[in-house]
Amino acid sequence: MYGTVKSMSVREMQEMDRRAIEEAGMPSIVLMENAGRSVAEAAGFRKKVAIFCGTGNNGGDGFVAARYLAKKGTKVEVYVVGEMARIKGDARVNLERLQEIGIEIIPSPFLLPIAEGDGEKVRERGDVDLVIDAIFGIGLKGEVKEPARTIIKDLNAKSIPVISVDVPSGLDADTGRVLGEAIKATKTVTMQIAKNGFYRGEGPRYTGEVIVADIGIPEELCAG
Repeated sequence: MYGTVKSMSVREMQEMDRRAIEEAGMPSIVLMENAGRSVAEAAGFRKKVAIFCGTGNNGGDGFVAARYLAKKGTKVEVYVVGEMARIKGDARVNLERLQEIGIEIIPSPFLLPIAEGDGEKVRERGDVDLVIDAIFGIGLKGEVKEPARTIIKDLNAKSIPVISVDVPSGLDADTGRVLGEAIKATKTVTMQIAKNGFYRGEGPRYTGEVIVADIGIPEELCAG
C-alpha cells in the first residue's frame, strides 16, 4: 500500500498496533519482520549499506532490513546507537539472528567525533551508497541526547542518501517539531499509515519521499 491519503497520530498508531496483536492475533515479531522487509525492498539493490539501529523496536526493524539486504548480496554495516544490553524482546531476537549469520554489530562509541569541526566525523565507510536510519521510532519523547545527537548531525552533513524507518530519527511524529537534531531523510518508509507530523511544522523538510508500507495490519483496523 503506497501513498499519503491519510495520516494518524502516534497514539492512534500505537493503539492500532496493540489491536493487531491482541485482537487480530498478529505476532509482534511478524509485524517487525514485515516492516524490515519493506525497508529492504525500498532500498533496492545496493553494494554497501550502513544501518544505524537504536535499542528499541525501530532498531529491530533495522536489524531485519540488514538481514534481507545481506541475503541479496549487499554488504551491510550495522551500528548500534546506545547500550546493547538495552535491546530486548523482538529486537533482541533479530539482533541475535544477524549475529548468527556473521554480521558484525558495531557499538556507537566508534562513531563519536575525533575533533570538533571535522567534516568527516563519522567513521569512514568507504563505498557506502546508502544509510538506513533506524535509531528512533514514533515514540520518541524529549530532546535527542548523545551519542545519537552527534551521529544524526554527522549523517546530515554527508551526501549519502538516507532511508528512515517509520519516521526520521529526531522528528516528532505528531507535531513535526525537530527534537534538537533530526535526520533529513531522502525517503521515509513508514508503517501502514503516514504520521501527522510528516505534514506539520518542519516535517515536510525532513521526511523526503514518504513510502507507506503495508505490514499486514487488517484493513478494518486501519480505518482509524
